[in-house]
Amino acid sequence: MVRSSYRLNSRLAAAIPRSPPRLHHVCRLRPRHREAELRALDATLSRVHGLVASGVTAVPRIFRVPNPELPPPPPSSSQESPPLPPSIPVVDLGGAGGDREAVVAAIRRAAVEWGFFQVTGHGVPAVVAGAAVAAARAFHESGGGEGTDKARLYSRDPARAAKYNCNFDLYQSPAANWRETLYLRMAPDPPTCRNTAEALGLKQGYLTDIGCNQGQMILCHYYPPCPQPELAIGTTRHSDSGFLTVLLQDQTGGLQVLHNNRWVNITPLPGAFIVNIGDLMQIISNDKFRSVKHRVVAQSSRPRVSITCFPSNPTSTRMFGLIKELLSDDSPALYRETLVKDYVEHYYSIGLGPKKAINDFRL
Repeated sequence: MVRSSYRLNSRLAAAIPRSPPRLHHVCRLRPRHREAELRALDATLSRVHGLVASGVTAVPRIFRVPNPELPPPPPSSSQESPPLPPSIPVVDLGGAGGDREAVVAAIRRAAVEWGFFQVTGHGVPAVVAGAAVAAARAFHESGGGEGTDKARLYSRDPARAAKYNCNFDLYQSPAANWRETLYLRMAPDPPTCRNTAEALGLKQGYLTDIGCNQGQMILCHYYPPCPQPELAIGTTRHSDSGFLTVLLQDQTGGLQVLHNNRWVNITPLPGAFIVNIGDLMQIISNDKFRSVKHRVVAQSSRPRVSITCFPSNPTSTRMFGLIKELLSDDSPALYRETLVKDYVEHYYSIGLGPKKAINDFRL
C-alpha cells in the first residue's frame, strides 16, 4: 500500500535540524538512517512536490549536497568590474539567407567549442511548445494519491515505456536531486541528427542510416521551489548518455554548462531549443564532438519545467563504435564498441556524476 504524503512529510520533517548546520556537517547521515529516509520518500507519490506543498522550510538531509559549490566572492569596490559572462551560441536553422553550408558550419563551431547551443528557426510553433510545457507542469503539480496518473505510472522498472519517479539514481547518489521526472519512450525522427551528421563532414543521412535516432526517450522534469537552494542541487553535474539531447525549457532558468572550468548560465531564449552533445556521440565521433558537463541549480523563487528528448534506441542490436570515416593514422580509435543498451545500463547503474561512464569505455 502506498503511504500517505502526510506520513512521509512528518518523517522527513523530523529529520530536519531545528537550527541550520554548518555546511561540512549537512550530510553526516548514517547509511541505515539515510536508507530509511530514501525509502520513505520513495513510498509516496507526492515526492519533492509533496514536500513543498506541505510547507517544509528546510531541506531534508537526503537532499543536502555534501560539498556545495559556492559562487566566487563578489569583487571589492576597489576592483574593476568583472567581464560579462559568456553565453552559448545561438544557431538559426532557417537563417543565413538559406545558406545550408553556413548553418552546418555554425553547428560545427558550436559543437566543437561548447558542446551546447540554442537553435531557433526550427519550425515548431510557439503554441505547440508552450502547450507541451504546460502539460508537463500540470502533471507534476497534480495530486499523487491512489488512482491518480502518478500512482498508475509510478515505477523504477527500466523496461517501462511510460513511468514517473523521483531521481533514477536515488539509492546511488550522495544527495538526492531536488526534482522529479515523467519518462516517455517515443519514436520520432529529429532533424538535428541530420544537421549534426553534416557538421561531422558526413552525408546528411549518415546518423539516421546507422540508427542513432531510432527511438526517443522524453523526460519531463519538474523542479519545485527549494527553501534552501544553497544546500541542494536541481540536477547533479553530469554529461548525457545518448547521441544528442534536445531540450525545451520554460523561462525560469537554472541550467548551467561547464565551459573553460566555469559555470555559465544558459539564459532561456523564448521559442528556442537547446541542443547538446551526448556521450555516445563523443564515442562514435572519436572525440571530434565532446559531451559537456552541465547541471541545474535549485531555486527558491518558482518551479522550473523542462522537456528533454534523447534520440536513442536501447533495444538496438547494432554495435556502435568509431565512425570509420573519422579514423586515420593521426586519429586512432579511442573507444571500444558498445551496444546502446549496454552503455545506457552502465550509465544508469553508477548514477549521475562528472562523466563517469564514458571513461570506462576508453581503450
